[in-house]
Amino acid sequence: MAGSSPVLVFLLFAVGLLCIIKGGDWFVDAASWIAAVSGIPQFIIGATIVSLATTLPEILVSVMAAASGSVEMATGNAIGSVTANTGLILGISIVAMPAVIERRKYLPKSLIFIGTILLLWVLSLSGELSMVGAFIMLAVFILFIIENVAEAKKDMGVTQDEAVQKDKKTIIKNIALFILGAAGIVVGSQLLVDNGTVIATDILGIPERIVSLTMIAIGTSLPELVTTITAIAKKQSALSVGNIIGANIIDMILILPLCSFVMGGSLPVAASTLWIDLPICFGIAVIALVPALIKGKLMRWQGITVLTVYAGYIAYLCVAA
Repeated sequence: MAGSSPVLVFLLFAVGLLCIIKGGDWFVDAASWIAAVSGIPQFIIGATIVSLATTLPEILVSVMAAASGSVEMATGNAIGSVTANTGLILGISIVAMPAVIERRKYLPKSLIFIGTILLLWVLSLSGELSMVGAFIMLAVFILFIIENVAEAKKDMGVTQDEAVQKDKKTIIKNIALFILGAAGIVVGSQLLVDNGTVIATDILGIPERIVSLTMIAIGTSLPELVTTITAIAKKQSALSVGNIIGANIIDMILILPLCSFVMGGSLPVAASTLWIDLPICFGIAVIALVPALIKGKLMRWQGITVLTVYAGYIAYLCVAA
């Protein structure tokens, strides 16, 4: 791979992104259908299976990077995706369509999201995420899923599940989409990691951390961006905000513990991640969420502010490289 032409490397990197985006779309749809056909209530599907499926690209990219020894790419993608989701995607959503929010629904998830960033920072102060720290974060993840299911069940009440098509054509189609989607995510993730490493070290000569925090993090967040734009077009901005917060929590508390296990129980965390990336991620989250929880609505100035901070952060990374 190191001897490949730069054009081919960038082309394969782009192909990896496309595989992840399209594969993720197919996988989520097929997984939801299979779960529904199996008799799992719709509220559980939405609260668990879909939430996990939408974060699968980020999970696989980071886990594969950790397995190949690209530690900074593993941590950079996980944290960078959360920062991109909040600073870029959520920022765009707020600027395009400020929305009134239901504090009862958003308060628990917002506090969990902000709390998980602080938790990861505290657990990584030694310069690594240990096995104990990884298990603590996984425990938080389990509690989050339980809370998610409980809230979804409360909201659904006694509403009956929608009828699901089960004809032969639909079954074959969804099984095929499930397999192709999963394969697309796996192949795309591998292409992204392999070629992202070559781009960073051999072509551009910049640290893996920078590539993972920018190109790879934004790339794996493109499905969320498309979803957000669609939600804005349908005037459902508040729904988009909820989905982004949920995805961010899973990214933050599940990916790095998994990477820690892959690394043999200890995941190194660079000083730059500890003192620059995580604080920026925390600051953007606070600006985007806390004023909204106080006022009961998302305000356009919040979106402008987080977009400005995110742009400044990316500019700093580019200059620092």
